Parts: sequence; C-alpha cells; structure tokens
Amino acid sequence: MGESVAEATITTWLKNVGDFIEADDVLLEIATDKVDSDVPSEVSGILREQCFEEGEVVKVGEVIAIIDVEGEANNDPEAKEEEPKIKESALAIEEEIERVAAENQILTPSVNTAGRFYSPLVRNIAQAEGVSSLELDSIKGTGAGERVTKNDILQFIAKKKPVTPSDSGISHLKKQVESVAKIKISETNVATPSSKMVAPIVSGEDEVIEMSRMGKLISDHMTASLSTSAHVQSFIEADVTNIWNWRENAKKDFLKRQGEKLTFTPIFMEVIAQALREYPLMNISVDGNKIIKKKDINLGMATALPDGNLIVPVIKNADQLNLVGLAQKVNDLANRARNNNLKPDDIKDGTYTVTNIGSFGTIMGTPIINQPQVGILALGAIRKVPAVIETPEGDFIGIRKRMFLSHSYDHRVVNGALGGMFVQRVKELLESWDINRAV
Repeated sequence: MGESVAEATITTWLKNVGDFIEADDVLLEIATDKVDSDVPSEVSGILREQCFEEGEVVKVGEVIAIIDVEGEANNDPEAKEEEPKIKESALAIEEEIERVAAENQILTPSVNTAGRFYSPLVRNIAQAEGVSSLELDSIKGTGAGERVTKNDILQFIAKKKPVTPSDSGISHLKKQVESVAKIKISETNVATPSSKMVAPIVSGEDEVIEMSRMGKLISDHMTASLSTSAHVQSFIEADVTNIWNWRENAKKDFLKRQGEKLTFTPIFMEVIAQALREYPLMNISVDGNKIIKKKDINLGMATALPDGNLIVPVIKNADQLNLVGLAQKVNDLANRARNNNLKPDDIKDGTYTVTNIGSFGTIMGTPIINQPQVGILALGAIRKVPAVIETPEGDFIGIRKRMFLSHSYDHRVVNGALGGMFVQRVKELLESWDINRAV
C-alpha cells in the first residue's frame, strides 16, 4: 500500500465464508487514509475464514482472510495424487503466514509453548471473551492441522465452565502477565500528551457531529506528525509580478493549443522541483538514525475536497516534466481527487509536499509536515500591494503582485540555514521568471 500507509479499514466484505472465489475476484473493499480500494484474491479457492470484521482497522502485513486453495473437489486421478503434496504445501504456507502475523501481535502471543499457532481472529475473540492461554490450548481444533477455528472457540465459549488452573498453569500465566507488563512499560517511551484531555461541555442546544472516517484518519496523521518531527518555520515574501503578467498573456493561447487550463500551480511546481534538485537534502526522509536521500522528486499536491477533507495526490518525477506536462498532471490529479477517482498509486511515494493555502485567501500559514517527508511549502495568496522597486535611477514605490511562502521543515535533520536557503532559492526562481518565455 506504499511506505506511508500503515493500516487500512475493512469497509465491506464482498464474499462470504464458504464462497468459491476465482483468482482476481474482488474479495473485499478497504479504505486507507485517503483512498477506497478493492482487494482482489490472488488465488482461486474457497474462503474459509474472515480474520477481521467490517469496520475493523488492519495493519499492513496482517492476515485478513484464509482461502483453501484446493477449491472444489477434483476428480482427476493425477490431481488426486498431487493432493497430499498440495495440502502439505498450503499448510506450510498458512503456518508461515500466521507465524509472521503472530510476530506483529505484540501484546497477544500467537504461539504457545508447544508451538501451536492461532489466527488473529481466534486470538481477538479469546482476548475479548477472557479466554486464557491454558483454555485456548485445551480447545480441540477442527481446522487444517487441528487448528482452532472461529466456530471451535465460539462453541467453547458457549459451554465454558469455570476452570481451576494448576500450580504450573498459574506460573505460566504469571510469566505471560510479566511479559506483557514489560512490553507495556516499554511503550511509555512513545510520545504522549503531557496533560489530560478535558472533555468539552455539551449543552442541550449544541449539535454533536460525528467525524467522518477520513476526518479521523487525518486527525491521527496530523497529531502523529507533530509528535514525530520538530517543526520549524521560515517565511519569505516573493514578488511574482512577472509570473502574473506572463500567465495572463499566455493562458488563452495555452488553453487553445493544449486543451488544458494554465493555473499558477504547475508554474510553482516547476520552480520548487528545480530548487529541490539544487538542495537534495530537502528531498529526504528519516528512518530512525538514518537519512534516506530520495533519487526521485515526487511532489505532493495538497488538494481540498468538496466535503472539507484534504488529500495529497503525488506528481511523480516532477523535475522531469516540462510546464505542459506539469499542467496536465496537476489538472488530472485535481479533477480525479474531487471526483473520488484516485488510485492508491496516485497518493504514495511523495518526497516533498506543496499546499496552496492562497486559494482560500490565506496570506501565510504553518503547515504540518506530511510524514515521512521533512518539508512542506505553503503558498499564500497573491496580493496587489505597494512595494519599493529598485532601479538604476533610484528607488520608487510601485504596485506589485506579491505573496508569502511559508516553509515548515523537520529540525531534527534540517537546520535553519538549509531550510532558509531552500525557500530563498524558490523566491529567487519565482522573481527571475522570464516574461518573454515561450510556453
């Protein structure tokens, strides 16, 4: 799902347990931070288990379904001879999948001391119903390799009787509790708010509105970014009179010849991509104590949606596109974003983000970094203002088109000198725009 996507929400199961599925059939629908996607089956077979319910959040790498790849009965004699091998291979693959999934379930061990594995669904049910590890071990599984299935554990819970654990069992449980306690203690290293949240007071006339799914994800993403990066801002004002006048003269001919509207966004994207080529240490991400210097310059373009939410489609290899190519990309991504037609590939692999807050009349702002990037540039509104104009004959006051650039960057790896020089270079490139340039 891309390096910036850590989890997804299961919105709809399109197949039921017991259904036969062809390869490439859509199995379920999921929703990530910004995009809804279909998940096709990679194999043909019978859906044996749905490991998560609709509405549950699943981390990337977790098992979401188990498919019996044998499918329907096969009467071919040669195929029957291969059945034991196929079954053994499928069982080995299933064990490996569950082992990997188990390693990701930190607080809920997926394997007991005897080496018995449990699926995420079974473990979740056991945890929710208070089924201990000893009780789970005692359940006779009816699944492949005597695994405990969803029905097995539900039947056990239905007829569950009080169990008095033995001394050895108590000792075993104490060890597990101690292990979980150590893990929970280590989790306190994660940054958390220093003060308790105060619940707002709601009066009888107040309207309570439930946050949308995307709104909740954006909230979590923004909060996580603030707790991850040391945000610092640099502000600079640029004179874009030449760009304004050039676009006014070129936009009609551009639309007639290219069939595309020429907005300010592709012009700014071209300039920012050039600045990133000159300052490659702004085109990086952080992985622990390591810095990953990105080869490609992929510009994220923050786009407001009709429902008030925000999405960031990405222009891949922006530095390799001319102004026509950038205009086509900008218009295409913006239109598909507003019509909810973006694909997962359209919003991943960004290396630097640009947000045009000026389209709402905002002069300047302090944008939040889009993780795992280290910088984001906010473009303020272009205003007609009186300004000092320097000429060989002396200084005078004139009417100019000016705008503020607000640069937020991660002070863990980007110092003030680099952050300031980068945005200064963007200003220089904007102000030196050739008014006689051919489109």
